[in-house]
Amino acid sequence: MMEEVAGAVTVRLMKKGDLDQVLLIEQCSFPAPWATEAYLSELNNKFARYFVLLEQERVIGYAGMWLFAGESHITTIAVHPDYRSRGYGRMLMATLIEYSKEHHADTMILEVRVSNSSAIRLYSSMGFKRIGIRKNYYIETHEDAIVMLRHLKQGNDSGGRE
Repeated sequence: MMEEVAGAVTVRLMKKGDLDQVLLIEQCSFPAPWATEAYLSELNNKFARYFVLLEQERVIGYAGMWLFAGESHITTIAVHPDYRSRGYGRMLMATLIEYSKEHHADTMILEVRVSNSSAIRLYSSMGFKRIGIRKNYYIETHEDAIVMLRHLKQGNDSGGRE
């Protein structure tokens, strides 16, 4: 599942050489963007997997997760503002779900800002269910996070709609 092509768009594992482009998207997507060092640490983390979405050689989105103890924890996902609302976020999420299934994760979990209604809709449509709230989770804005969970069943392609 290293490469997945949809038209002129490709998904592959993130490399150190992608970071300049990833950080540009990071800066226009989040109030407190991760620093280069955070991504370098993640790329060296044996439990972490990060993917980039490429249009030709341009990074237009990325997503990452930690995978350990039968759980996949989504750490980040973003699509460049010029490419949003085209299904690329769904493509990245599908990549994370498929990779998690292939590596025998039983569940996937994520946090999302309570104000991020488009992301909440996307995650809900892909089988994630709200399981709780983390108060003041986002330090820079004191915004709460909704915790969402999806159960994965090997060989089940129902998208979480059992």
